Amino acid sequence: MASSRDDFIIAIRSAFLKKSTQQKFSLLTLTFVSIFIILLSSLDFKAIRYLKIAINEIVYRSSFVVSIPENFIVDTFIEITDYSTFFNDYKKNKKELSNLKSKNISSEIIQFENKELKELINDYVSSSDKVLAKIIVDHDSPFLKSLIINKGSKDNIKIGTNVFDQSYLVGRVIEVNYKTARVLLLSDLNSNVPVTIAPQNVQAIITGSGGNYGEIKYIKDGITDKFSNESIVYTSGTGAIFKSGIPIGKLKMIEEETKNKFHVEFYTDFSQLKYVFAEVETIEEIEDTNKTQNDNITKTPAESKIKILEDEIKIIEDTKLKFQEENESLKTNINLLNTQISNLENKISSQKNEIEQFNLDTKELEFLKMNLNYGHKCRKSFFNTKGFSVGSQAYRNCVMSKGRKN
Repeated sequence: MASSRDDFIIAIRSAFLKKSTQQKFSLLTLTFVSIFIILLSSLDFKAIRYLKIAINEIVYRSSFVVSIPENFIVDTFIEITDYSTFFNDYKKNKKELSNLKSKNISSEIIQFENKELKELINDYVSSSDKVLAKIIVDHDSPFLKSLIINKGSKDNIKIGTNVFDQSYLVGRVIEVNYKTARVLLLSDLNSNVPVTIAPQNVQAIITGSGGNYGEIKYIKDGITDKFSNESIVYTSGTGAIFKSGIPIGKLKMIEEETKNKFHVEFYTDFSQLKYVFAEVETIEEIEDTNKTQNDNITKTPAESKIKILEDEIKIIEDTKLKFQEENESLKTNINLLNTQISNLENKISSQKNEIEQFNLDTKELEFLKMNLNYGHKCRKSFFNTKGFSVGSQAYRNCVMSKGRKN
């Protein structure tokens, strides 16, 4: 009888040890446990309520602890991104402020030079005005680089008129109609412009290449060793075809086996032009003070001298009026530049304050994070008599030292 009972127990044990039976038993056990927990949760017993609160606290605290590294990484990434954005804006505004200051100084220099040069004029008074023109046809081919603009002889456009993109030279007018004109670009193969290469102060000629660059030609041997990629090219005014001092482009050295070549990268991308400025010049000649024999017969020498003096006074007054108008225009531009400089300085100051506030917020955030972990070690309490009062500098130093009180 005892042996049969042992055999029965062994049979049951072997049945439970089988894999399929184990899975069924585990699933059945989980089902009963789930039903039991659901039934208990529906009952409003005090012990069950406390048990639920304890489980929720454990889950919430565990979720908070687990999410600390992730939240720290995300917050750090956001802070670094914001800081880099502020810093880039700060550098950009600082650079713009420097450029505006340099333009302001250049305007003052031009104002003084203009006054000095105008005083040297004794045979004619020249004035210029830029007319805005729209490009209506663009002849872009390997052999022809020219534009058709919607201004012509009606607008005082003449052959040889200089054409600009803002302050950069684009080319000159080679054909004029009543309401249109053709502009030969600097990149055309037939274009030749006398230039000066600074700061070496070397005179040369730029010829068009058919692309968006020019080639330096007609330079003496040995001079090219002084050139660098930072050299600037502008018109020299030789031949009276172009005004002097108009920026054209930057020098670029092309190294070859036999001899180095020098190209000029134009400041203007001719393929992107939509509007240009044509400079219309007018020259007012001073009236001839030499009188004919008939005038000399009818007028005395004293009257002739008075007439000459009156003409000179009139010319001086007209010239002075033009100088005043130009100076007023320059003063207005200087005031605008000063206003822009002031606005940028205010913006930079505001950004500095924001960066400082950002740094303070970052330090405060770091303190709050460390306070969660080490505040209990530094806080003065009944069990921690060596701690410090919350809010004191000693307490803050202790937290930032990760709980070390020394």
